[in-house]
Amino acid sequence: MLGIRGSRTTDILQIAKSTGHHSVMIDLEHSTMSTDVAAQLCAAAGAFGLTALVRIPEREYGMIGRLLDGGAHGIIAPRIETVAEAELVARACRFAPRGQRSQTAQLPQLGMRPTPARELNPALDGTTVVQILLETPTGIANADAIAQLDGVDMIAIGANDFTAELGTPGRYDAPGLRDAVASVGEACRRHGKLLVLGGVGDQAVMDALVPLGVCSLRITGTDTALLYQAADAAAKATLARSAAQTPQPAQH
Repeated sequence: MLGIRGSRTTDILQIAKSTGHHSVMIDLEHSTMSTDVAAQLCAAAGAFGLTALVRIPEREYGMIGRLLDGGAHGIIAPRIETVAEAELVARACRFAPRGQRSQTAQLPQLGMRPTPARELNPALDGTTVVQILLETPTGIANADAIAQLDGVDMIAIGANDFTAELGTPGRYDAPGLRDAVASVGEACRRHGKLLVLGGVGDQAVMDALVPLGVCSLRITGTDTALLYQAADAAAKATLARSAAQTPQPAQH
């Protein structure tokens, strides 16, 4: 999965596809991207054969239906702490009787063909992904009850926010994070849900946590961070070549 935060055109989707990514995560929590742009990226991602998940801003549940109607294949809801909050998200993503998503007849996911509700509802309910993101000790404590909910497909742990909540920001080797991954991993196994772990910047630590029940979905990076890394490397290489090629003043 490639994170999209700064890009606003389908060029980033072409890059994702060409580099072997399977999915994209469009981040509306940490960007000023509009709902309209996000929906257009989602619809285009589907045309390219990519799965598009959207991380909504915290507690912005009202935009869920609009994003799904616009082409999003799933929703990532950040900083969920209670069963009631998770259930609200899950129900917003499903049609009645499982939820309360408003009816519509034409969707990018179905080629914009007018489709009767008796066909559209089960097709979309069966393919829409709901990922609940736990980032606080309270959320972790409620993980088992959240994982039991109908309509929740994946539980994710946000390591950056969680370690900050523990008072050890960026300490991915902190025992508290390992304990959280182990407990949530067990809850996911018990209820047949997938566990995603994000935000771990140390690959060695990540490798050690995966056996605790973390699924194989990996975020390779975010467009802005990857652009910075490439620009930084290119600038340093260019400056080094320039310095090596600049004639040195004669010594007297």
